[in-house]
Amino acid sequence: MRAIVAIENNDPLTAIRGFLKRLLEAGVVDALLVPVEAQAGSVTPMLVADPDRLDAANPLAPVMGINAARVVSRVTVHDPQARIGAVLRPCELRALIELVKLKQARSDALLTIGVDCAGTYDVADYAAKTQQARTSQAQDQLWLDLYDRLSADASASNAALRDACQMCEKPHAQAADVTIELFGADLSTGIPITLPDEVAETLGLSPAAADDDTRAAMVDKVVAERTQVRDARLGEMRQRLKEEGIEGVFAACVRCHNCMTVCPICYCKTCLFQSPLYEHEPAQYVRWAQSKGAYRMMADTMLFHLTRLNHMALSCVGCGMCTSDCPGGCP
Repeated sequence: MRAIVAIENNDPLTAIRGFLKRLLEAGVVDALLVPVEAQAGSVTPMLVADPDRLDAANPLAPVMGINAARVVSRVTVHDPQARIGAVLRPCELRALIELVKLKQARSDALLTIGVDCAGTYDVADYAAKTQQARTSQAQDQLWLDLYDRLSADASASNAALRDACQMCEKPHAQAADVTIELFGADLSTGIPITLPDEVAETLGLSPAAADDDTRAAMVDKVVAERTQVRDARLGEMRQRLKEEGIEGVFAACVRCHNCMTVCPICYCKTCLFQSPLYEHEPAQYVRWAQSKGAYRMMADTMLFHLTRLNHMALSCVGCGMCTSDCPGGCP
């Protein structure tokens, strides 16, 4: 069913919080995994069981310090003995689907709530944008400004976003049990939400008119613009590979494993690159340096990246957490 959640006082965040509270209060879910604002202004996923604690929830905050599919995996991989709701961005939904395929998460006790995403800033950039005013209204306004620019001109909102968001081809929520359809919505009046009939009935929601294609039109515009960015970036990368080789592209890597740690679909319990196989004896490094004249430290960086590429590439969901968390700025 498609329903409309009314917005009062031009405040879509309060309307979304109210909808999430109703899911808990009506017993549709026993707990909700949702981004929540901390007192210092940071935003982090939190598993909320008390509806009153949702007053600090902010699924609209344009920041993603972690792909929340990793958290969903933690709370659902074994029977949670509860019905869990998870509010997720499109890339988080895609990651969760991959984890379910890999049996690292379960969907049978899970209600997924997808939210259209106008894009996110890196954590440091988000902190800089909110440091002047640490209020819910100010943090909400960041998303609304981004959404308004996106509605008017997709390219106008792109430059400051995380790299992955600038070229995201699927910014709209898909394959969720509940979809909060922000794209194309008049956020001064109401938010369209698509949800199962039985959930709508439990919440007392009435059917709304069918979509008039405004969401599809906005999605098409955003995707077209970001596809252009993607194609340009891929062209730049091909040129770099020609000029520098793959060794040059990853020259700044210090093999910290951040990219592996933050990847939502990298889950091996025992990792080859965190095993004694790659804990070389000090004398070995000296022998390599003597035989080659010089030996790059940290060792085995290219082997790490090529192995990871072969392991993960077909399941990559394009969330870009690896790029955001690389201290060397590797793409």
